[in-house]
Amino acid sequence: MGKGARQGRRALRVVLTAMVGSAVCCVATVSAMAQSAPATPQSAWHDRMEAKLHTAAGPVAAVDLHAACAEACTLPELINLAEERNPETRLAWDEARASAAKLGIARSEWYPTLAALAVASTARVRVLLNSQFYRQTYGNFAPELHAEYLILDFGGREEAINEAKWNLLAADLNFNDAHRRVIFRVMQAYYRLLNASSLRAAAEVSLKNAQADEADASARLEHGLATKPDQLEAQAARAQAEYDVQAAVGREAIARGALATAMELPPETALRVADVDTLAVPTKLAETVREETERALGERPDLKALLARMKAADAAIGRERSTLLPTLRLSGDAGETRQYGQQDMLPPAYAGGETWDAALELRWTLFDGGRREHELAEARADKAATEARVDALRDRISDDVWNAYADAETALRQRAAAGALVTASDESYAAARESYNDGVRNILDVIAAQKALAQAEAEDVTARTQVLLQVANLAFQTGDLMAAANARTTP
Repeated sequence: MGKGARQGRRALRVVLTAMVGSAVCCVATVSAMAQSAPATPQSAWHDRMEAKLHTAAGPVAAVDLHAACAEACTLPELINLAEERNPETRLAWDEARASAAKLGIARSEWYPTLAALAVASTARVRVLLNSQFYRQTYGNFAPELHAEYLILDFGGREEAINEAKWNLLAADLNFNDAHRRVIFRVMQAYYRLLNASSLRAAAEVSLKNAQADEADASARLEHGLATKPDQLEAQAARAQAEYDVQAAVGREAIARGALATAMELPPETALRVADVDTLAVPTKLAETVREETERALGERPDLKALLARMKAADAAIGRERSTLLPTLRLSGDAGETRQYGQQDMLPPAYAGGETWDAALELRWTLFDGGRREHELAEARADKAATEARVDALRDRISDDVWNAYADAETALRQRAAAGALVTASDESYAAARESYNDGVRNILDVIAAQKALAQAEAEDVTARTQVLLQVANLAFQTGDLMAAANARTTP
């Protein structure tokens, strides 16, 4: 065995040893990092990889509301802040940008493709001539430009562009609809916070009235004009009013946290909002339910997005039809070639010069197992499904607008009745206190009148905020909330 052979075997053993060692290390690493299912069904499962999930999900970022709101935060300021922070609007924005990129991809099919190539190769072979093998060595270096262009595809590219255009329009409309949902969610939370704050204020007024009734009963007891049970009844009424105040404070805190959460803020964020008395409460609806329904069917962005998807489905059908027809494609290469060759010990030879080739290909797929026919059938079924979704959404929009309109009208009527109820309850309470001081009525009559007044004031507050909430719901169902969101081009 020659020295060269021994060295070659030694080198082969070294290489094999290194490969085996690397494989062992890889197996050990994979085993160390492998996860497994829980060992038993009785206890919870934990793994060190789980901790990375906790660290990856950071806390909700706070925001300086003093910079965002001058004094008490108005509804437009809160909506703007929510639109900037909400992940739904960012998601819809990114999806719209992706659809715009897909349109660019579809349009690129109208242009030729041009690629630069540089191929260098060498080979040593033995060629049989007569009864002998001759060793030959070849070398080649060829920089080239390769071009391809689809000349004819019977409308396939045009339909693909139309499909991408309609999908982009649908994505833009879904972006608007995301803003519509965010706006309404903030409005709901805002009006519920106003309602909770006003109910807390009304409970505090009711507590003051109960404290005044208790003071009157105690004073009359000292002068022998009332009995001990009268004082105890007044104390119980005052204690109940204090309980109601604390319950109202808790509901206000929950509503404040809900508004902060709707704006993607920490629930403990100190939100300062205006009082409901500073807001203009509508007294009537401007349009009929038929007009509202017609506007909703013409303006709702989610319905428009589905109609755009239906147009995209039409284009997809045309694109799939084009695959049943032939295509005509032009391709070619052009460049320079440098070549080297040598046979045995003879002198080498060199050559060089320009090279080119061109081809015109007419391709017509005659059989592919029915794939194109099934893809065409799928496109037609997708269009039919989209049409069904459009019809279902139209019916749902009509029903939602009808319900929202009825709720808004009911809220307006309740608002008018609540105002009259407060006036009557206030007069009844004042008369009951006056009669009690004159000795004509007892403390139970005063307490009942005070509770009736407290209930009437709470209903009046709820009726006012309910009008605002139901009018906002009607605007949400008709798509009118998009007046501000349509002007936005960023999330």
